[in-house]
Amino acid sequence: MRQGPLAESYPGAVALVVCSLVPYLVLTVAVLPLGEAISTSLGISRPALVVTASLSAGAYAVGTLLAAQFAMHFPPRRMLVGYEVCFFVASMLAAWAPNAAVFIAAFIAQGLLTSLMLIAAVPPLVTAWPATKMPVSAGILNLCIFGAVAVGPTIGALQAAAGNWRVLFWSVAAVAGLALLFSVLTFRDTPPQDRSAPWDIVALTLGVTGCGAAFYGAGRLQASMSADVLSVAPLIVGVALIAYLVVYEYRLANPLVPVKALATSVPLAGIFAALTASAAAFGAMELLLVVLRTASTPVTAALIFLPEFIAAIAVAGLFAALFRTRFTPLLIVAGLLMVVATAALLLGTLPAIGPALAGATGLLGLGVAAAVSPALFLAGLSLRANMLQRVFALIELLRAVTAFLTAPILVFLAATLGSDQTSGTRDALWICLAIAAVGLAGATALYLSGRPRLETPDLERWQGRGEPAWESPPLLSALPRKRR
Repeated sequence: MRQGPLAESYPGAVALVVCSLVPYLVLTVAVLPLGEAISTSLGISRPALVVTASLSAGAYAVGTLLAAQFAMHFPPRRMLVGYEVCFFVASMLAAWAPNAAVFIAAFIAQGLLTSLMLIAAVPPLVTAWPATKMPVSAGILNLCIFGAVAVGPTIGALQAAAGNWRVLFWSVAAVAGLALLFSVLTFRDTPPQDRSAPWDIVALTLGVTGCGAAFYGAGRLQASMSADVLSVAPLIVGVALIAYLVVYEYRLANPLVPVKALATSVPLAGIFAALTASAAAFGAMELLLVVLRTASTPVTAALIFLPEFIAAIAVAGLFAALFRTRFTPLLIVAGLLMVVATAALLLGTLPAIGPALAGATGLLGLGVAAAVSPALFLAGLSLRANMLQRVFALIELLRAVTAFLTAPILVFLAATLGSDQTSGTRDALWICLAIAAVGLAGATALYLSGRPRLETPDLERWQGRGEPAWESPPLLSALPRKRR
């Protein structure tokens, strides 16, 4: 079995994950302030760029399914090297792009390849190293996923002020080159998970078709600001196909993603919390970006979003410190409460542009970082360790769908609901508040429906024997039952 010179290096494994995930996740939000510069440079219309960004997010969503399927039948580390090569090439093409067609294809490919790398690289960082490393890994993953998104608006706004969007994309290509280098240096060959597993063609077809239709519809809805049949129909059909994918996998005897295994009180609560927190937080962030694009300078927007990144760093450290305690569920509740408070603070602050908005973004960074990543681990540690890759694939698919579909819909509603942009934005923020409040109430109810104990996770048992790190009682098992 061939190995790279850093195959036994934990810092090397961390560097691989960071360099693989951060570049595109920064771009998902940073590209919004750069829209005008990209449109002018490449001759691409603003609506076409919005649809491109939406399709790129859809590619990110469905890539998780493809990665889980490929890992069953092909050596995952060899596949990861291949993903890294393709991501490096796509990043170079996006930065160099001489015309709109090259940029569109490259940016969509970046989204797809990032989720392929996520599912190939992240679970081994959790499972392949001693349990003592897991809290550090959890904090790093929290910072990679949500810290990268949190810093995106600041980086994008500063680059928009400088007027040269290619500098950011060339920087992404440089980090992609480092990711490729670390994938070779840390290489250790591993066999496929299960060559005998069936190819779930139905699930892959539903995922690709559903995400393609839904994200095209959402992007066109935001771009055209018109609820015509060409926007609404694919959006509805795509969401229906994704919902049917979940039902189909639940009923399947040997599913690609373990929907039925996750249908107990603790993981269901975690998934519901992650989806609603992501939807509310990303929606509020994009609404605020739209307001700032017309009401402030790029430098002001960058400063307003800076506290969000600082907050994400702080929560990543807190999550690492609490990882081996019984308080992860309470951290998730606190995160959802802060997302609710953020929406309320924005309602009380907008349309004024000032320090209160910076405080709101800081609170948003605290809330989403405290809710989403801990909720993902709450679900993952409730199942066997060898299912982690497929658990991450399912949750990231659903989280990407809820977060990246909700945001453009809310932007559309903000432009069409009220008599002006301010009243429409306020109406959309009320929806964000409602989503977060439903998430808080629903996740709490799901968790308490099984009446689980607040347990310290047994990470050694989870890693060593492959058993769940804590008990997850059946859903609704705490409710009184009628005597026969």
